[in-house]
Amino acid sequence: MATAEEHKSGGLGKDLVVYLCILALAAIQFVIAYQNIDGSQMFVRMLIVAVIEAGLALLFFMHLSENRGLLWFVGVFTVFVLLAMQYGWTDSFRLFGGVPWAR
Repeated sequence: MATAEEHKSGGLGKDLVVYLCILALAAIQFVIAYQNIDGSQMFVRMLIVAVIEAGLALLFFMHLSENRGLLWFVGVFTVFVLLAMQYGWTDSFRLFGGVPWAR
């Protein structure tokens, strides 16, 4: 268990720096949005910036950088949910088009 002195060492300065980095990344997204580029290039660039932004928010504002066990749990749970969504994705096409053998 961390003591109060260990928590104060990071302090508000660390949170403020991370917050300013996230604001800068949001500004970069704004610049990317108004560039005259293809949709696929814009998607890739926006996705990269969004993943970095979300990673910063998760690591610092949810304190996942301080707790390795919780970081592993969130990582494994996220992968599980994404794989479960992909498993059900094929069934959505069957529901959209109907069952081919029922006609």
